[in-house]
Amino acid sequence: MKEIFLLLGSNMGDRRELLTRSLEMISEKAGTILQRSAIYESEPWGFEDDTPFLNQVVEISTELSPALLLEQLLTIETRLGRIRPFDGCGCSVQEGYSSRNIDIDILFYGQKLVFTEQLMIPHPRLHERKFTLVPLHEIAPGFIHPLLKKTISVLLQECRDPLKVMVKECE
Repeated sequence: MKEIFLLLGSNMGDRRELLTRSLEMISEKAGTILQRSAIYESEPWGFEDDTPFLNQVVEISTELSPALLLEQLLTIETRLGRIRPFDGCGCSVQEGYSSRNIDIDILFYGQKLVFTEQLMIPHPRLHERKFTLVPLHEIAPGFIHPLLKKTISVLLQECRDPLKVMVKECE
């Protein structure tokens, strides 16, 4: 299945190397990478930290179900040293957000809707975050959000997130 979009992010350690290793492991364990955005740098969203995030959106093709895909992504995060104080959908188990060496979120799984305790697809806050929308817009501007019924281009235009998102490295 195509039109499965993942967001990778890192603001601890060797951020670029962690993104690279994540991509390698996604290719090995989760699916084929069809396209990827440039790497973008942005300030942390929802908390204060001196180190900006590097983010990248990738589209993959996979035969894994959403639940199995999540399982593989969480395993990749753990293998890369992530200690996750959040549940699978990125919703806070403890209050607030924090720095992380790697974070891999499922943004969309085609037009599929998933609402479980472990996983919410589409990602519930992606339309509020420029650090997600800018790289997603680069590779899928016409993709239609299955709940909001708007393209990524429109969601980006409507986004009120004041944080700056800048290209750090083109692919």
